[in-house]
Amino acid sequence: MHITFHGAVREVTGSMHLIGTETDHILLDCGLYQGRRKESEEKNRVLPFQASMINNVVLSHAHIDHSGRIPLLVKKGFSGRIVCTRATADTCAYLLPDSAHIQEQDAEYLNYKTVRAALSHGPTLNGKPIGKRKYEALKKMLKKGGGQRIDADAVTQLMIRHRLERVEPLYSIEDAEQALSQFDGVPYHSTSTVGKHLTCTFYEAGHILGSAITIVRHNDNGRTRTVAFTGDLGRFDKPILRDPCFHFDEQDRDIDMLIIESTYGDRDHEPVVDLKPHLMRTLNEAFERGGCVLIPAFAYGRTQELLYIIHELYSEGSVKPRPVYVDSPLATNITKVFGEHPEVYDRDTHETFLRNGKNPFDFKQVHFTQSVEESMALMRDNNPHIVISASGMCEAGRILHHLRYKIHNPKNTIIIVGFMAQHTLGRRILEQGEAYEAAGRSGDAPIVKILNKEYPLKAHVEKIGGFSAHGDRNELLRFLKSSNLRVKKIAVVHGEEDQSLAFADLLRKNGYDARVPMVGQTFEL
Repeated sequence: MHITFHGAVREVTGSMHLIGTETDHILLDCGLYQGRRKESEEKNRVLPFQASMINNVVLSHAHIDHSGRIPLLVKKGFSGRIVCTRATADTCAYLLPDSAHIQEQDAEYLNYKTVRAALSHGPTLNGKPIGKRKYEALKKMLKKGGGQRIDADAVTQLMIRHRLERVEPLYSIEDAEQALSQFDGVPYHSTSTVGKHLTCTFYEAGHILGSAITIVRHNDNGRTRTVAFTGDLGRFDKPILRDPCFHFDEQDRDIDMLIIESTYGDRDHEPVVDLKPHLMRTLNEAFERGGCVLIPAFAYGRTQELLYIIHELYSEGSVKPRPVYVDSPLATNITKVFGEHPEVYDRDTHETFLRNGKNPFDFKQVHFTQSVEESMALMRDNNPHIVISASGMCEAGRILHHLRYKIHNPKNTIIIVGFMAQHTLGRRILEQGEAYEAAGRSGDAPIVKILNKEYPLKAHVEKIGGFSAHGDRNELLRFLKSSNLRVKKIAVVHGEEDQSLAFADLLRKNGYDARVPMVGQTFEL
């Protein structure tokens, strides 16, 4: 039995690890690389093995950096099962078609830009004169009815006619739908056969709805080898989900190789207990000014956690109830999935909400906007309210339009509840907003560009930590020390190189045999 590390190795996206035996090849995760467009594109399109050789995929959870290349795997010939928890299967039913839609839109836009660039060289195309009238006609063909929507058919025709290099989506919505037909959702703590001599069992990982610690056991000729894969490991004492599992069944306790994440392997988070009072104070301050609150948030996980805590604050009377709008069709669908899986909730969620007949994510003041028209009307509403909208880093989506309508008003507040990557609009709003607050909000407000137009950042900006769904270094170590697993060796993955190396060093100082694999490296068991 051997393990080859193909993705999320000395980086945090593209999770993919291959377990091989004499009879089987099982993939742990099949995630999408996310980052700079060109680099990610090159990595995502090339699978380091033949898709048809994979017997089955064992999926730790639905986040796209763990599941997002499954449709590509299917497109390239994979015909096996994707085994995961039931909640993960239900979530992927929305996330994978959404990812496919993004792939198709990106390809359409890049092809449009290629044709426009060719036309911009003047009334010639590929060195052949086309005449000014035809040149103008060709440009008009690229948009439907002279509007803003790209005419994909016209773009395709021009690319074929003039032999321009075409960008194809990584996969289509049809590919995603085919992949979903191969999903097999199973309960936690039940054992599934995934190969001739391989079984897997899922335990709670506490990271996100449906996330699992996976135990893969290989039994052949009386000899057993066991691999444990944390996927992404969650924090302790957070609302909604049960904490990461400590107690594993006896047959799953002896681990030859533990594959563990290290996203925050060199740092500690803010305490979870500070999260709720911080949000309460920020909401009350905004409403006392008569302002609105904008919260950029990812559709899967962060939105539902916010709804849960706001529901608690309203029920307790800690915050005067104001309308709460979830303005993201994907977040609306994912919230439905959360509501359909109470079996994964922790004890506090059962006692606070379910025993009283309440849905944690749906209450009198919450509204799920559906149409573009509803969203546009909400943008113009200046009565105090909360908007939770995607994207989480303010790089796309409806949050951009809410920001451009409300960012210039000092009554309003923008709450940052997640990591903002460098060079994103969310990072610029956070850094410039904090600097403006530190300067006493004196002088001219900083300027930010949204959809190619400049706006003064007069709204208050507040960062609330504690929302991270990943355990920090002490929580990862706590899992190892408190669980009843007997671990022989550890492979540290899913972290930037500095984080992975630092966490491996911490593990060795605590007596563990830990190493950080290289991309493509194979460990024999």
